Amino acid sequence: MAESNNCATLYGKSLTISTKMSVEICDLIRNKPVAKARRLLQDAIDMKRPLPLKRFIADLGHKPGLGPARYPISACNGFLKLFDSIESNAENKGLNVNNLVIVFAKADKAEARWRYGRKGKTKMKNTHVKLTVEEKNLNNKGAKR
Repeated sequence: MAESNNCATLYGKSLTISTKMSVEICDLIRNKPVAKARRLLQDAIDMKRPLPLKRFIADLGHKPGLGPARYPISACNGFLKLFDSIESNAENKGLNVNNLVIVFAKADKAEARWRYGRKGKTKMKNTHVKLTVEEKNLNNKGAKR
């Protein structure tokens, strides 16, 4: 994806959030306005509305009206912090924060660092996240060109 003047990009490196939940959240928020994505994640944190899952659904119970769904609270908190940061990046570039749409969202597995403790060593979950937002006119959604 080529970088243009009406885009802002964020790289989150080695974030301590689950890679599986990050992949699902990225699939959910892609091509949505930042305000709507923020509202969806905040509802999941408040346990008002779960996030529907499509990929990692083995042995996962269904929620009424949604099918397989879950409340990934810590991953949603991490993404809300990323939204704050990318809005600051966009504002610094002179973009209107109210018209931002997430055009690219990708989560990758990062290096797994060791945790030490009494029960032996275990590995941490770490994730790289890349988000790109673009300023689009959201008011004239149905207007013809």
